[in-house]
Amino acid sequence: MRSRTSARLPELTKLGLGAAQLGNLARRVGDADAHEAVHAAWDSGVRYFDTAPHYGLGLSEQRLGAALAHHPRDEFVVSTKVGRLLVPSPETAHREDDGGFAVPAAFRRTWDFSRDGILRSLEGSLERLGLDHVDIVYLHDPDDHWPEASTTGISTLIELRERGLVKAVGVGMNQAEMLTRFIRHCDVDIVMVAGRHTLLDHSAREELLPFALEHGVGVVAAAVYNSGLLAAPRPPAGATYDYLPAPRELTDRAAAIADVCERHQVTLPQAAIAHPMRHPAVVSVVVGARDAAQSRTNADRLSAAIPDALWNELAALGLVPDDASTTAPSHTGRGRR
Repeated sequence: MRSRTSARLPELTKLGLGAAQLGNLARRVGDADAHEAVHAAWDSGVRYFDTAPHYGLGLSEQRLGAALAHHPRDEFVVSTKVGRLLVPSPETAHREDDGGFAVPAAFRRTWDFSRDGILRSLEGSLERLGLDHVDIVYLHDPDDHWPEASTTGISTLIELRERGLVKAVGVGMNQAEMLTRFIRHCDVDIVMVAGRHTLLDHSAREELLPFALEHGVGVVAAAVYNSGLLAAPRPPAGATYDYLPAPRELTDRAAAIADVCERHQVTLPQAAIAHPMRHPAVVSVVVGARDAAQSRTNADRLSAAIPDALWNELAALGLVPDDASTTAPSHTGRGRR
């Protein structure tokens, strides 16, 4: 059993900045706010930044690259994704994107896990980022594309890794089962699991996390607030879970967790951002921000002191799994500086 991550994996800060909101996820964000979100994250010690062409049809990559241009390239890690190729679509540029981002639909997303598609996608990402290389490349949401993604898709990324054009390769998804399949069958260094290793969703613990730990594959936890339900001290009215209205059962469970948090002078978001790092397979938690205040808040939440008594009570009440056997990591991300 290997209990450490692949030697190819770059060192990641415990907290990473997810740049989907820099691409106008669900609402418009001004250029100044987007840039300040990156700078505030940097000032808080963040050195890992994750983006994708999908986020705002390239806008996230453009903004992230412009903000990071002020910092030495060897001091930060950037990951982007492939699988959704951006194809110019001038005939729809007058409309708004229907993919969840408040941007003009000047491109259309085309699923493409072929070698040519991946190379073209990465070339476009580098141009938008203004970089000569990225450190990590993920296959992005290949849920319905296993045959191609697990063969030509991952083999193309491995080729890029072997040529030294990227440092590490992996897969990012909103499910745990297929990520486990990729670790089992493919030579990946890292996986990003979104929303499946949270206070409310423990499905990644069933197989993905122990399997990744055994095989030396780093796990990045994303969407730790489950799109909103865990983002406030108390579950707000109309809260969303995985970008849909939160079911009553989950709202009640979040409220019960919040009750326990309050007894220990901890907020629900503080517990939500700290919980994923308690498992030794997790190397970083990636959280989004749309302005400087949110970046600072994320960093403050992760740095909050959380007593073991909180986790013990949550486990005793059956609200979260008992982490007693997994709280001594054999590796962690680089701490805040």
